[in-house]
Amino acid sequence: MRERVKRLVLSFSTTTQAMAAEQWFQRKNLPGRLIPLSGSISAECGLAWCTEIEQKRTVEQAAKEGAIQIQGIHEVMLYERK
Repeated sequence: MRERVKRLVLSFSTTTQAMAAEQWFQRKNLPGRLIPLSGSISAECGLAWCTEIEQKRTVEQAAKEGAIQIQGIHEVMLYERK
């Protein structure tokens, strides 16, 4: 069964930036994963980092520490398996 859940989605300008973010966030043990970019978000790269809404400040701080360039931070309703 799938349900809609509000998630925090970070978009990037390039695939390289998205992959660097994934490596950095995993190294910092932050929950989340790379996903195909939602059609509701316009960005140059087709990948995005998806995490829980509650992680917004933590992810923003970690991105600053790791010099990760985020194009946009969005709150999006996504379908997830329950």
